[in-house]
Amino acid sequence: MEEKIFLNKGNVSVSNSRFIVDGQTYAISNVTSVKSGEIPGSYSGAIILMIIALCFFAGGVFMKLLGTILLMFAIYVLTNIKSTYTVILNTSAGENKALSSQDKTHVESIVTALNDAIVSRG
Repeated sequence: MEEKIFLNKGNVSVSNSRFIVDGQTYAISNVTSVKSGEIPGSYSGAIILMIIALCFFAGGVFMKLLGTILLMFAIYVLTNIKSTYTVILNTSAGENKALSSQDKTHVESIVTALNDAIVSRG
């Protein structure tokens, strides 16, 4: 059987016989299912910065200036928090997080290619 490539992008390659990511090779014949997962970004650091910034407002003019700068930085951090998306393979050995990325469309394209590879295997 000739190897059919479903996806070859960067460090990821999906064919009807194997899935290669970051130098790790998974046999498609051992993959029973594939799904994507999402790990939400953590807001705790930005919230702590905001609380500290608000505490600065109790001081003098210089402390209020520092508090304003810190508050603006905390808001910037808060607006740039991103989730991490994962490709999860199910095999006879259990679940395995094969890849993590903050690019949702990249992860979705890999999951689609893996599903196509599993279907083509027959």
